[in-house]
Amino acid sequence: MDFKKTHPSFKLNGNSFQTKHELLEYADQFSSSVKAFLEDWFNDNAFVIVQTSGSTGKPKPIKLQKDHMINSAKATGEFFRLKENTKALLCMSSEYIAGKMMLVRAMVLGWNIDVVEPVSNPLKEVNKNYDFSAMVPMQLQNSLKELHKVKSLIVGGGVVSETLKQQISDVQTKVYATYGMTETITHIAVKKLNHFNTVPAFYKILPNVDISIDYRGCLIINASKVAKELVVTNDVAQLVSENEFEWLGRYDNVINSGGIKLHPEKIEHKLSKVIQNRFFVAGITDELLGEKLVLIIEDKRDEINIEKLLNVISKNKDLTKYEIPKEVFLVEEFIETETKKIQRSKTLDLIIK
Repeated sequence: MDFKKTHPSFKLNGNSFQTKHELLEYADQFSSSVKAFLEDWFNDNAFVIVQTSGSTGKPKPIKLQKDHMINSAKATGEFFRLKENTKALLCMSSEYIAGKMMLVRAMVLGWNIDVVEPVSNPLKEVNKNYDFSAMVPMQLQNSLKELHKVKSLIVGGGVVSETLKQQISDVQTKVYATYGMTETITHIAVKKLNHFNTVPAFYKILPNVDISIDYRGCLIINASKVAKELVVTNDVAQLVSENEFEWLGRYDNVINSGGIKLHPEKIEHKLSKVIQNRFFVAGITDELLGEKLVLIIEDKRDEINIEKLLNVISKNKDLTKYEIPKEVFLVEEFIETETKKIQRSKTLDLIIK
């Protein structure tokens, strides 16, 4: 596909466009960020420059090839069987790759896409039904009552808690977690969060993607249709089959406590059954253990009784004795990226200082 053209069936907010100039003029009327991306998309460059999220390091600009973005859009369409005239909702910021790719999918596949403000409850004022949309976990949490307005939903930008998984278990909407990053042009794998046939699913890779594991146990992604080079991640994973894997956590988050390697994300999965607030676990320097496991909870209202909580945690049979936090810290507000991902290291600095 020529990136200077759109699919004949493409519509934005119910409007069709004969030329890219008509589309740009219309975008100028309602969203500066949508217009800015469309200008980048239709220019003579074979790439667009986007910012990484900054959740695991300093945000940085990277170049993404437009033909790779088109391939990514087609892979999503094929995986979810989303053909032309699919009704889609964009409720994430188009300043970042997830929002940009919703627009690319619509233009490439011929979707009818509506754009709303990227607020915490984007479905509240919506009076239409959609085939497909994408959200972050916070938006999903705040949209439970209106979720029936979307048939299939992908969720990225953070981990979906066990509590939230329980809340969506009986909804009619099919909800999927996504795995990917800016470098792979959003997701290269998805897994079901509800509507299981038997047992909960693992991440399943999209078409034209191959995966393997390096010497650290981290995932390597070979996806030449969306990335020029192999993507060597810092995500510890276990291969279930040639096209499925289980994500275990970040290699750079691993805590070595007295010679025992602890995966924070695995522990957080277990703790999410007893903690309602946002939280994460981390390792801080300890003279005896090298690193000790601590629990950091966002508590804006000063309502948490630490002693009572530790008593509940210590009785959690899912946790090994090494996975029980040695100390609990309460923070009034977590430090986040612009895309609402928790910046663990910067939040941890608040405690250490």
